[in-house]
Formats: sequence, structure tokens, C-alpha cells
Amino acid sequence: MTYCRFHETSPYRRAAMLVAALAIAAALAGCGTRYATVKDRNGDDLMLLGHDPVAYFTQGKALRGDPAISAKHDDVVYYFTSDEHRRRFVAEPGRYVPRYGAFCSSGAAYGVKLGSDPTEWRIVDGRLYIFGDVLGREYWLLDPAWNIAKADELWPEAGASGHRWQSLKRFVDRVPWYKDGATIHAEWQRANPGKRVDYDPGGVFMNLFVKYPGWRAREGHQQPALGLVGVDPCPPACSGVESKGYGSPP
Repeated sequence: MTYCRFHETSPYRRAAMLVAALAIAAALAGCGTRYATVKDRNGDDLMLLGHDPVAYFTQGKALRGDPAISAKHDDVVYYFTSDEHRRRFVAEPGRYVPRYGAFCSSGAAYGVKLGSDPTEWRIVDGRLYIFGDVLGREYWLLDPAWNIAKADELWPEAGASGHRWQSLKRFVDRVPWYKDGATIHAEWQRANPGKRVDYDPGGVFMNLFVKYPGWRAREGHQQPALGLVGVDPCPPACSGVESKGYGSPP
């Protein structure tokens, strides 16, 4: 995981830490959101910071949708760049919805629900995977099949909980295949000699208690600010425009 590193502790100490952490989460910020959503101009839960989920498949780009062309699925809202894209989505939503609630697919392999950047994505076997940032994407690409298998195994549990509650639980009660950030980065460095990515995810406290899913992409934390289409000024948050993130588009 890219967000936190823990020292080895006994099961009893981890249990105590879990109880304390969850109590803090409930007191400070509640359980969080089940999917990586933000409130749109109508107060609805909006996915992908308003980006069109169909455009990833049809145009191979992260395109901002139009708030006037929208559809709701599983109690969350999606925007689209055209009526045709909206019709495609309504006819087959399961084909286009992002995996793991659009939370970072790298963290999902560990039961963690943090980060969401619509400019960091991949389509594998016809499914859309979103990452929290460039680091999450790069680490996931070390072994996509392994990450997908582990995340699919954990999603019935993770998908039922708010992101703060679920992430704190799995930070303390780690999965058996847990790897800390330093270990994963060392593996990535061996696989990418001479390559470097300078990105600070912002810290666990900021991501869990202070901010909302997708804040780094929307506000421009170490990358161009995407804004939220329909809420933030245009530019940058202009309908139909391709979003540029940390690096080049996938």
C-alpha cells in the first residue's frame, strides 16, 4: 500500500489499535463513503469527478462529462459527453462502471479504499480500473492479475463499508499478503531501473479525516487541478475536455 507503513505488533495490540482507530474515525469523520464520490451541484453523489465512464472505452481518454447528460446507477450519478454514451451506459451499466467503487485499484488488493484519480486508469479484460495516483497505477502494473484477484476476493467485504471505516480496519488488521510501501516501491524500482516518480500521496490523516475521495486530482496536489465539472470554474473544469493528470495519459 502507498499510504501507510506499520511496525510489527502483536495480535492483541493490533486489536486495541483497531478499536481506537475506528472510534476516532467515527468521532471525527464518520464511516465515509462506499464509493469514491463527491457531491455535485445538485447534492448527488457523483462518480469519477464527473468524467464520462464510457469515454474510456470508446475514445481511450478521460473526458469530463456534461452535468446536463447524466444517469444514476446504484445510487450514484455519472456524467457523459453525449446522449449516445448515456444510452450505452443505461443499457449495460455493468460494462462501464469502474471496479471497486472507483477507489484505487492498487489499495483494493489490500482491502483499503483510498484515492481516486480519473486520469490514472487502465482497461483490462474489458473492465475499468481507476487508481488513486500515479504511484498506485505504477505499483498495480507490477502484477495486474495478482492485484485483480486479491481485490476481487476482498471487495464483498470492502464494498459494503464506508472508506474511512474500511481503510482503518485494514490498516490495522492487515491481510496475510500485506506489503508496506517501502517493499512495494523496492519491487517497482527493480522492475524499472533508472525510472523515478516523485509524488507525495498526502498522508494517511489527510486522506482519511480531512479530505474526500479524489481531492488530490480535483484540487491539484502535485499535479494539474482537474476541478469538478459543473461546480468548479471552467477552465479547468470544462465539459467535454480531456483531463491531464500527473503524467501523460495512459
